[in-house]
Amino acid sequence: MNPKLKNIINWVLAGLVAFIFLGSAGNKLSGSEEVLKMAESFGIAADHFRLIAIVELLAALLFLYPRTGLLGTLLLTAFMGGAIATHVEHAQSPVAPAVILAFVWIVTVIRFPEMLDRILGRQEKK
Repeated sequence: MNPKLKNIINWVLAGLVAFIFLGSAGNKLSGSEEVLKMAESFGIAADHFRLIAIVELLAALLFLYPRTGLLGTLLLTAFMGGAIATHVEHAQSPVAPAVILAFVWIVTVIRFPEMLDRILGRQEKK
């Protein structure tokens, strides 16, 4: 594959992941009535919900920047793990956060091929 095309694909996929999380964080930070109702239904105070949004925003930005992309992946994974646990705890379907988490990891493996090598235990060729 052409390196320029690969680079474009990587940025588009990373942009999609960032769009999902930045949109979600922005929605939480807006403090709309719907968002506050959702936070209350989960038993989360509005102040804590804003803190969650800031963490989500930071993780998305770290994911987007190539040098910190792997750290961003780990933070987004932890964040989505919490989302899955919250959904399960409140008898909601965890499918949506699980699909988003899978998408994050698919994009990570495409952006950072060395991750797939580590996951599969492949050795570097010398």
